Amino acid sequence: MEARLDKWLWAARIFKTRSIAIDACKNGRVMIGGMKMKPSHMIKEGDEIQVKKAPVTYTFRVLKAIQNRVGAKLVAEVLENITTPDQYELLEMNRISGFVNRARGTGRPTKKERRELDDFVQPAFYGDFDFDFDDEDDEEEGS
Repeated sequence: MEARLDKWLWAARIFKTRSIAIDACKNGRVMIGGMKMKPSHMIKEGDEIQVKKAPVTYTFRVLKAIQNRVGAKLVAEVLENITTPDQYELLEMNRISGFVNRARGTGRPTKKERRELDDFVQPAFYGDFDFDFDDEDDEEEGS
C-alpha cells in the first residue's frame, strides 16, 4: 500500500495540518534518503523519513502507509520514531539556553532587558522630600 507523503505526514500527526506538511515538503524540510521530496511523492511501508523541525531533525520509519488521520493513541501503529539520541540532546540544550539564535540587543527585549531599560529611563525614586508648598498659608494671607 502507498500514500502521498503530505497526507501521511498529516495523518500520522507529524504536522497539524496538511497545508503545513505541504509547505514543509516544498521548503526542503522533509527528506527520504537524504533527498528532498515533493508533497506528492508516494511512500510505502519501511521508508525512513527525515523531518527538520528546527533545531532537530526527526527520523520516522513508516509502518503503515495511511491517508486518513488517526487518533493519538494509534500513532505507534503508523510510525516508529527512530530519531537519534543526539538530536534530543540538541533539543534539550536549545530549551535550556533560551534564545540561542538571537543576538543580544536585537529583536524584542527579553523580560530582563525590559526591566533594565525601564530602570535606565525611569530610575527608582530615592530620597525623602517634604512636599510642603505652603499653599494653605498663601491663601490665608491673601484673604
